[in-house]
Amino acid sequence: MSKPTVVLLHGVGLDHSMWEPTAALLAGRFTVITPDLPGHGIRPPVSAEVTLADLADGVVGEIPADSHLVGFSLGALVAQHVALHRPELVATLTSVSSVCERTAEERALVLDRLRTAEADFMTSTAASLQRWYAGTDVDPVWVTRTKATLLANDLGSFLNCYRVFATADAELGPDLGAIAVRALAVTGESDPGSTPEMTHRLAAALPNCRAVVVPRARHMLPVERPQALVDSLTTFLGECSHV
Repeated sequence: MSKPTVVLLHGVGLDHSMWEPTAALLAGRFTVITPDLPGHGIRPPVSAEVTLADLADGVVGEIPADSHLVGFSLGALVAQHVALHRPELVATLTSVSSVCERTAEERALVLDRLRTAEADFMTSTAASLQRWYAGTDVDPVWVTRTKATLLANDLGSFLNCYRVFATADAELGPDLGAIAVRALAVTGESDPGSTPEMTHRLAAALPNCRAVVVPRARHMLPVERPQALVDSLTTFLGECSHV
């Protein structure tokens, strides 16, 4: 009997390797697929005209029908777009550390981070690592790996994708109610960007979604708390399989 398929979509400026701790825990029970998004990893850079739809279109060829689709941060917005426009590919939707319908203040903060990245990418990278890992017990090797992945980006392509991340939740917001599949929204209690409030906002916007907040965790849940993430995901998928 074939194993169910889980597809994991990474965040902006990262690549498939960020999923290694989570994928290792899932591999015994699932077929795990971890593609690179357009403009990331081994994929060529994307242009200034790139949209959320382009990022989704660039990855749907690697999502088999009836997959359990899991997206992290920007990858969560891509996953939500796929669930809206290619529902035959999506058995369930899990949004990890996702933004949702940013307030004016939240949007101003992320646009300020975009301007910082445009002006000084090294400072922006250091600030990202601080937001994601400060005060955690993550192995310093992972912090170093994350930094190396961020700095390896084509700068223009990164900024183009970051602009999508900073704005696409407004595009998605009015349509979230049309996502029919069962859904899970998970974030860290101490995530300063993809806040617990946003996760509850997403759970309220989707017709059939549960919110889970992982105590004392920050943004990089798949690296910082992979077991907690996998426990939430597998509990959710187990419940869905018994419906």
